[in-house]
Amino acid sequence: MKPKQPKRGFKKFFGSVSENPLIIALGVGLYPLVFYYSRNFGMINSWEQFRYFLLLFIALPILFFSLLKWISTQSFASKWGKYLLPFFSVFMFLFYIKIILYADIQRKIILGIFIVSALIAYFLYKHFKKWIALQLILAVIGFIGLVPMLMKYLNYSSDWMQQPDNIEEVVFQKKPNIYYIQPDGYPSFSELKSDFYKVDNSDFDTFLAERNFKNYPDFRSNYITTITSNSATFMMKHHYYNNGKDYSEMLNARKNIISDNPVLSIFKTNGYKTHFITEHPYLMVNRPKIGFDYTNFKYSEIPFITTGFNVERDTYLDLENAITSKNDDGNFFFIEIFEPSHISTTKEASKGKVAEREQWLKKLEIANAKIEKMVNLIIKKDPGALIIIMADHGGFVGLDYTRQVYTKTSDPEIIYTTFGAMLSIRWPNGEAPEIDSNLKSCINVFRILFSYLGEDNKYLQHLEADGSYLIIKEGAEPGVYEYIDDDGNIVFKKM
Repeated sequence: MKPKQPKRGFKKFFGSVSENPLIIALGVGLYPLVFYYSRNFGMINSWEQFRYFLLLFIALPILFFSLLKWISTQSFASKWGKYLLPFFSVFMFLFYIKIILYADIQRKIILGIFIVSALIAYFLYKHFKKWIALQLILAVIGFIGLVPMLMKYLNYSSDWMQQPDNIEEVVFQKKPNIYYIQPDGYPSFSELKSDFYKVDNSDFDTFLAERNFKNYPDFRSNYITTITSNSATFMMKHHYYNNGKDYSEMLNARKNIISDNPVLSIFKTNGYKTHFITEHPYLMVNRPKIGFDYTNFKYSEIPFITTGFNVERDTYLDLENAITSKNDDGNFFFIEIFEPSHISTTKEASKGKVAEREQWLKKLEIANAKIEKMVNLIIKKDPGALIIIMADHGGFVGLDYTRQVYTKTSDPEIIYTTFGAMLSIRWPNGEAPEIDSNLKSCINVFRILFSYLGEDNKYLQHLEADGSYLIIKEGAEPGVYEYIDDDGNIVFKKM
């Protein structure tokens, strides 16, 4: 008889669990919380967000199920009280999953969750304790999957950010206002003429020429996403995707762009007021400390659960207002627009390479119109300005979806549609410096710019390699590979 005693105790324990508001609440909220962090750590790694998510996923369910437990024991709930806890346990669990997968409200999905929860509660309420056990098991499994990400975050090294010289002490001899317009996914001028794109962009080319822009036809990015490219650009150093082997968000990338980097430090040291103006707060979603003197978004306007793209502002109007309040001692504007962007990210979302190209071409027209409007405004309000139009990466046109690039290829068209990026600069008085021959990729643009402004070519002695890098998942040993070397040759070299 003695061996059976633990079994009865086990049953008694799980019987009480199914009526314990604390355990039910943890079952509802822990797995969605852990799952959300494991999939989106780079977007939600602030303490402010952590406190919010603890409130949403843990504290709120505890209070709610404590109230439900009390209601279910009242006489007026004698007929249906037994269904309350199971129904809301299933409903809130699935609703939380919906929230972390789809930030927007989808009424049909919510209705489906309601119906499924009602059916489960009605027919399977006797197995409620098994449902709670399953939720808690999922939470444990999810946490085990989150541990490697937490370890990587805790052991993150910032050694790669160190500059090899004293460029952060550069003193500007020229102090024009500088406007950096970044169109997302705008290919290089030469790439637009390739078989993948076949774009007649002559009207836009004429617009730039008439306003004394100099184009850099074979320019390219070093990395293939907005945050990985910008992180390297503003740090003026290669990070090599932190030597990662997957395409999850790079740790601290937004902090490197928005909070603190050599570019902002150098501008501020030279008396510049720094402005960040963006259509969507994509670079701000994890609420990093703001290093810019001005941003057109406040954190009160940005939801805690968002990709940043469900909030929008008119960059033209915000730029117009920012120019009006610019500093007399110099200004740097980082203006981010999200066209023409790139083709669909996943195979499931893709409409095929032909349809994806047609859709991208429409967004190219939108991008051109926005750039033209902003450039005209800048020239009118600030005729002596230095204007840089530089994309973060290519448009991936010619592929079915962007993640195809994570499979090894030696096709130069695929490589250039990924890395070919637009660069066009309006130098003051139309006088491009000789050192602009060094402009080959995003990584060195600001170092070359600071050498020009400081009238000191010694900073060119420490240009980073103009290589372009990609994480390979299939077709070769997973890891970071150099695809284009410093001289512009296509290679395949594991880092």
